[in-house]
Amino acid sequence: MTKVLDLYLAGEWKQGQGNPSESRFPADGSLNAVFSTATEADVNEAVEKAEKAWRDPSWRNSLPLERAKVLYKVAEIIEANAKELSALQTKDNGKPLAETFGLVMSAAGTARYMAAACETFDQNLPSQRASDILTMSVYEPIGVIAAITPWNSPIASEIQKLAPAIAAGNAVILKPAEATSLIALEIAKIFEQAGLPKGLLSVLPGKGSVIGNALVSHPLVKKISFTGGTSTGRRLAHVAAEKLITTSLELGGKSPTIVFEDADLDIASHGVAYGIFSSAGQACIAGARLFVHQNVYDEFLEKLVTLTRGLRVGHPETPDTHIGPLISESHLKSVDDYVQLAVKEGGQVVVGGQRLTGGVYDQGTYYAPTIITGLKNTATVCQEEIFGPVLVVIPFEDEATLLEEANDSFYGLAAGIWTENYRKALQVARQLEVGTVWVNTYKKFSVSAPFGGGKESGIGREKGREGMLAYMQQKSIYLSLSDQPNPWAN
Repeated sequence: MTKVLDLYLAGEWKQGQGNPSESRFPADGSLNAVFSTATEADVNEAVEKAEKAWRDPSWRNSLPLERAKVLYKVAEIIEANAKELSALQTKDNGKPLAETFGLVMSAAGTARYMAAACETFDQNLPSQRASDILTMSVYEPIGVIAAITPWNSPIASEIQKLAPAIAAGNAVILKPAEATSLIALEIAKIFEQAGLPKGLLSVLPGKGSVIGNALVSHPLVKKISFTGGTSTGRRLAHVAAEKLITTSLELGGKSPTIVFEDADLDIASHGVAYGIFSSAGQACIAGARLFVHQNVYDEFLEKLVTLTRGLRVGHPETPDTHIGPLISESHLKSVDDYVQLAVKEGGQVVVGGQRLTGGVYDQGTYYAPTIITGLKNTATVCQEEIFGPVLVVIPFEDEATLLEEANDSFYGLAAGIWTENYRKALQVARQLEVGTVWVNTYKKFSVSAPFGGGKESGIGREKGREGMLAYMQQKSIYLSLSDQPNPWAN
């Protein structure tokens, strides 16, 4: 009989009251593990214990360096176990090992950065407007945080929420994506090993419709931090509005990438391919709309098609694999449905456009990297997020039309620019309605640079010192320096 893994409830490993769920390897459908899931009763218990834990004076009054010490230890443990964690995340969601290793190391870097941000954080003494009053501005924890994470980059997304929330002095209830709960449970072990006091962290796997709803609607939950689809994010925003609590929402994207006439086409073709096809396109920041200047359109498309045909789609545990399987059968069908819709709308598939079959492909959910031409920016596949290895290429002639079309999207998450003219790059970057712009590179990150989007790509920012402040509330304190009574009553 298969062992059912415990969930982590307020510092205790125990069986949840929900029905067990399975984790399966997208590469071949094999069973990774069976894990316990939570119910609304489990959520209530976790939140109530979290409320008690963050209010405990031993935590609430702890010095920043004491919270930082826990996060430094988290970073050390992650790095010491990087290979094992990478392998586990690959089993969870099918990403190639080289990619999951990068995500694991990114998680370690995030924990270390937030530890340093916590340890060196200073409060404020605002400028004085009266000689007999001293004012100060202090930052305090919010309370119990609901953190809800996606399946595509779980360890990076989860540490990106847990580290700043813990650094700020909060307690966190983590609801991982049901498909990738194994890495979240491992993260709970890491925080436990690092010495995080009991009650400050719970990891509750299960269905979002059950656990997520119970969690975000609980009256003791004071902030929602969510990364995932826009439709779910919109519903969570409504819940937050009803409760008058804050949110951090990192949602979908349909990011434009732009190749100008003066771009280095070899550098640009490699960057564009990486921007859309790495992670099998299963990334909110994927550069899914490509605008190429008409004077280099044919030459660039030829380079890009040749490069795409040479990408190695294969088993994620094979060292030289570029692209692994999609997360599930249902998701593969959704991606293929979009490709067929593009053809109906007049698009031409110049490479890819089908499920891969034969050999290892028959065991998993593999889809060929796909390039589509012949469509306008108004086409459905140019406006809706596919979340797969599908790129639409559109020629442009003048910069004004380019900017209009690049910004013609419900989303505003990221963009890429390829040009040797950095004056032009900066001018265009400032006019793109997105939260992140890469110039002559793509999908490169620094934990010190805030990340997030606008429009339907979300609200708020993660990373950077702003990422820690997002889990704090500000309080102003006024101290009178006068020894005289208030003259109003004279």
